[in-house]
Amino acid sequence: MAKFLGLHETLELHELLTFKSLCLTKATTMGALAQDEELKALLANDAASGSRHIQQLQNFLTNREEVQ
Repeated sequence: MAKFLGLHETLELHELLTFKSLCLTKATTMGALAQDEELKALLANDAASGSRHIQQLQNFLTNREEVQ
């Protein structure tokens, strides 16, 4: 049974995608400026997980008919 995203769900996904993109940009930028190695590692991990989350959100938006 195929389910479709409603308009409000699509808009909410766009909002989440925008927020995660901003977080990824900030983590990447601050990681380059950080001097503490532990902080750099945390920011790099956050950037990697943020990138994965963005890909998942994009999949929801592009494969709308396959959402379960």
